[in-house]
Amino acid sequence: MKGTNMSFMDTLKGWFGKAKESAGEAMDKVEEVAGDLGEKAAPMVDKAKDAAGDAFDKAKDFAGDVKDKVEDKIDDIRGEGDDTAAEATGAVEEAAGDAAASAEEKVEDVKDQLDG
Repeated sequence: MKGTNMSFMDTLKGWFGKAKESAGEAMDKVEEVAGDLGEKAAPMVDKAKDAAGDAFDKAKDFAGDVKDKVEDKIDDIRGEGDDTAAEATGAVEEAAGDAAASAEEKVEDVKDQLDG
């Protein structure tokens, strides 16, 4: 019985030894393949980074152009508002002047009638 147990233990040790050796070989192969993939992927990663950087720069430039156009449009609108306000002020002054002249004429007419 002792011999059977010992041979069973030897068999188990052999199996575990082979499994350990196979696992080690498999890990070596995985590391080798992963290294190869990493080397092959590196240029693609660099290209992707460059493309992303270019896209970001283009988006930033576009946003800057849009901002400038909006600011210019706001300035134009403000300028139009200033022109409109100046025109309105001129019209009000003219109307006030006409009203004052008309009132002055009426006052003169009334004076002439009273003196009359």
